[in-house]
Amino acid sequence: MTADNEHPIHDPNQAQRDAVRRGIAQFQQRLQAIGHDFREPPPEPTSCCGRGCNGCVWESYEAALMWWYEDAGALLAG
Repeated sequence: MTADNEHPIHDPNQAQRDAVRRGIAQFQQRLQAIGHDFREPPPEPTSCCGRGCNGCVWESYEAALMWWYEDAGALLAG
């Protein structure tokens, strides 16, 4: 068994996730630059089965991440 198969996490949008991670990092840098110790973004899911479930863990993550972005954006807007 390879390392990839030991913890199978299905991420249907890996390239998009990489862009999201970069966006989160940029928001965090901007918040730190203006002196805000803002909470961490929601953790990425670790248990997607890849079957397209209604209420997929990625859907919940994306909803929580949008709240995080809105709150962070409000702080940046001052």
